[in-house]
Amino acid sequence: MLVYVTRRPETVPSLRRAARRRRAVRAYFPPAVRKDAPHSRSDPQRQKMLARKSIIPEEFGLPGLASRLPRKPVFRDRVNKARFIAKNGSCNLAHKNIREQGRFLQDVFTTLVDLKWRFTLVIFTTTFVSSWLLFAMSWWLVAFAHGDLDPDRQNGTHCVTHVKSFTSAFLFSIEVQVTIGFGGRMITEQCPTAITVLIMQNIVGLIINAVMLGCIFMKTAQSNRRAETLIFSRHAVIAIRNNNLCFMIRIGDLRKSMIIGATVRLQVVRKTTTPEGEVIPIHQIDVQTESAVASNSLFLLAPLIICHVIDKSSPLYDLSAMELQCSDLEVIVILEGVVETTGITTQARTSYVSEEIQWGHRFVPIVTEEEGVYSVDYSKFGNTVKVATPRCSARELDEKPSILIQTLQKSELSHQNSLRKRNSTRRNNSIRKGASSANLRRNNSGLVAPKVQFFTPGDGGQTLNAVT
Repeated sequence: MLVYVTRRPETVPSLRRAARRRRAVRAYFPPAVRKDAPHSRSDPQRQKMLARKSIIPEEFGLPGLASRLPRKPVFRDRVNKARFIAKNGSCNLAHKNIREQGRFLQDVFTTLVDLKWRFTLVIFTTTFVSSWLLFAMSWWLVAFAHGDLDPDRQNGTHCVTHVKSFTSAFLFSIEVQVTIGFGGRMITEQCPTAITVLIMQNIVGLIINAVMLGCIFMKTAQSNRRAETLIFSRHAVIAIRNNNLCFMIRIGDLRKSMIIGATVRLQVVRKTTTPEGEVIPIHQIDVQTESAVASNSLFLLAPLIICHVIDKSSPLYDLSAMELQCSDLEVIVILEGVVETTGITTQARTSYVSEEIQWGHRFVPIVTEEEGVYSVDYSKFGNTVKVATPRCSARELDEKPSILIQTLQKSELSHQNSLRKRNSTRRNNSIRKGASSANLRRNNSGLVAPKVQFFTPGDGGQTLNAVT
């Protein structure tokens, strides 16, 4: 098989441009320094050699061009590290190589509450069935020792009536512990051992019921269930507020029952190294908020914006917008309070990594007054808008206040321009509406039926009648 490969013919102008380029190179460079000459190189050493021979000026060589290029600040790429607290509040921490496992058995109740529901139900069922079987064996041994299981025995008083096998002893054990009392089987006063077993089974049954029912109640009334209706904004924002660079988040409560004594704590978690060379993988730094300074608790009736002023004591003081994106810090938010209806202390948690912090944004207002009632639009809970914010760090703003003044002036000018454009647009729309309505009236006036005049003869003369 023969395969013919055809090459796309080049156009005449492109061939002419290539020929002119080759002639210009031959005219400017000698044959020994041309690129197409044999044994020629374009490395920096070759450029220096050509510069020494005055063939290429030094300022046009690679070293000279590289020295005049503006150098941009180089930031290291942020390493994708695991977050300490997930968005739903769960701790991303695994405990390994725990040697003293017996410590968990010393606090059995807390261990049962912390277990998953499937394990709790298995332990619940196993405990009751085991206690029934254990005491069924005890009743069967009492009946066997008294001779109640002898089929040849016709007369005599039994310790437990109608207990003639292990199955009947098991059923009697369930009746005693659960206090069903069908009436077919009962204990008699002839055997003190049977009375002792009855007392022991009642005490053990009450203890098992108290522990297991208390465990079930605590699992259903755990404080983290109330935290499901405490919500945080998806992103955190950094913007200018009261002439200060601030870190802000929004929190809210979906239930009408309030959280009493609500407090919010912020912590910055990052990997740090001490001057002595000690590496701290999880270094927790407390962050002060405006609410913590003003009062001891929050009145979480409507969604609130928690603000942290980035000052000299803040761990975010030296971070600019670019450095924040390259950093590996994580801001943890902890909301604590007492549930109004149950009195149980609850805690809700979340965290924000550098990708979830929006620089130069602000939360939109979501609380409005409608017909004398304040309403909250939760569809806009996490919405933000862009605002004029300096991209530098808070330290640079403190050292150069003119940056903030210029940014605010630009913001004011842009706001005035947007207002002018909006007013002009409204004015143009009103003029267009007025012109269209005038044209419509003019067209309607042209459609009015003309008046028709005619004469009718009368007795005294002619009468003029007009009909429309």
